[in-house]
Amino acid sequence: WCTLAYWELRQRVGRLFPVTQPSVAIFSDSLATAATSSSMVVPMMPLDRQCNATSLCLSALTSQRPPETDAVRRTRQKVGLGLLLCQEPDGVWMYNRSENPVFVNSPTLDPPGTGPAGAPRTLLVYKVPPSFAIRVFDHERSLLYQQCSKEYTDGPFDPNALRISFAKGWGPKYSRQFITSCPCWIEVLL
Repeated sequence: WCTLAYWELRQRVGRLFPVTQPSVAIFSDSLATAATSSSMVVPMMPLDRQCNATSLCLSALTSQRPPETDAVRRTRQKVGLGLLLCQEPDGVWMYNRSENPVFVNSPTLDPPGTGPAGAPRTLLVYKVPPSFAIRVFDHERSLLYQQCSKEYTDGPFDPNALRISFAKGWGPKYSRQFITSCPCWIEVLL
């Protein structure tokens, strides 16, 4: 139902991860890395048979790769239990399991009418505090936006992609103007 890409600043780390189970946990755990030290990349592994989830351990992706900057190193340490993405009948939900906020940008979170012909422009970034959840993607709203004009004057628009940054926000209200300035982030391709 989705594909995940993990990024550090402008550099994608590891391969793309297809997700087929209804939910996926994305976390950073040194114990998981130690248990799988024979492999640099840990493919999705069962997280909990009761919740029918798979998981992506960021520590396993980065264990052989030193951080490019101190900001990346510090942010990696803040991921902790990370987040849980769940495909539900009404859309995709994100649960922040980390001890730090996560920041999300999704085309279906923007109010209608902010872009050309009523389509969103995905400029809004939402802060999700620890232990909170948010519906990050609404399938019905996405279909509506896809019917809007596809002509944009300020760059490409993907109505089926969302971006989630760990611990660091971006946009007009932050020192980081673009997601590619955030130390650790996930791109979710639906």
